[in-house]
Amino acid sequence: MPIKMSAQELSDFMKEVFQQVAEDFAVDHVGEGEVTMRLLTQEKHLRPGGTVSGPSMFGLADVSAYLVTLSQIGPQALAVTTNCSIDFMRKPRAGVPLVAKARLLKLGKQLSVTDVLLYSEGMEEPVARASLTYAIPPRPIG
Repeated sequence: MPIKMSAQELSDFMKEVFQQVAEDFAVDHVGEGEVTMRLLTQEKHLRPGGTVSGPSMFGLADVSAYLVTLSQIGPQALAVTTNCSIDFMRKPRAGVPLVAKARLLKLGKQLSVTDVLLYSEGMEEPVARASLTYAIPPRPIG
C-alpha cells in the first residue's frame, strides 16, 4: 500500500489536531507500513527514580500506532485506540529520547493492528513492546 502521509505531513497534522502534545514527539522515518519516531524526553516524562514513566511510554506507543495507521490511510483525526497491551521489559535511560519503531501488522477497512517496540536511544534491547488496535472511521460516501 502506498504511503499517503510523509513524516513532515504527519508532524504537521499532529501540530494541527493534537497541539497539546505534538511538541513532545518527532517523526524520524515513514516507510510502507512502518514509522520510527521519538519521544523528546523532558522532566515532565520522568517518574520518581529518574526513569521514563509508564504513561509517557504508553503515549509514545499510542501516537506511533496512530501515525503509522494515518501514513497509510491519510489524515483521519477520529481514528481511535480500541485496544492496547504493553509489556514493560527494561528500565529506560533518563535524559535521552525514547524511540518507537511501529510496524503495521494488518490494515483493514475498520481496524488497524500495530506492533511497537520502544527503545532508549543508544540501547540495543527494547525497553517495552506494545500491541495496539485502532478503529478507523467510515469513509464518506461519494
